[in-house]
Amino acid sequence: QVQLVESGGGLVQPGGSLRLSCAASGSIFSSNDVGWYRQAPGKQRALVASITGGGTTNYADSVKGRFTISRDNTKNTVYLQMNSLKPEDTAAYYCATDVLQAVLAGTPKYWGQGTQVTVSS
Repeated sequence: QVQLVESGGGLVQPGGSLRLSCAASGSIFSSNDVGWYRQAPGKQRALVASITGGGTTNYADSVKGRFTISRDNTKNTVYLQMNSLKPEDTAAYYCATDVLQAVLAGTPKYWGQGTQVTVSS
C-alpha cells in the first residue's frame, strides 16, 4: 500500500504564492509518474500538472507560466510551486501516482487526502 500525504495548502491573497508537497511512503516516485489535480466546489476534478519518473512535465493551459511541478526522488517527494495565484485557483489539491497513462486519464491507483488552497482577499 502506497501512502501519499499532501501539505502546504492554506489561505493566500491573489498574486501570492504557495508550495505544495506530496510525500510518498517507500520509493514509488522513482518509477511512477505523479499528477497534481484540483477540484473546486461543483466542478469535476481536473489534472493540473504531471511529471514522469524521468522528469518530463506537462501543465494545464490554465496554469502554464505560473505553476511548476518538480520532484526529488531521494526524498520521495513531488512539489507544486504555485505563483501569481488567482481566485479561480481555489480548490482542493490532490496528488496521485501511477503510470503516465493512468495519470493523464484521471485514474491513478494511489491518491493523497488532499490539501485546501484558498485564494482570497
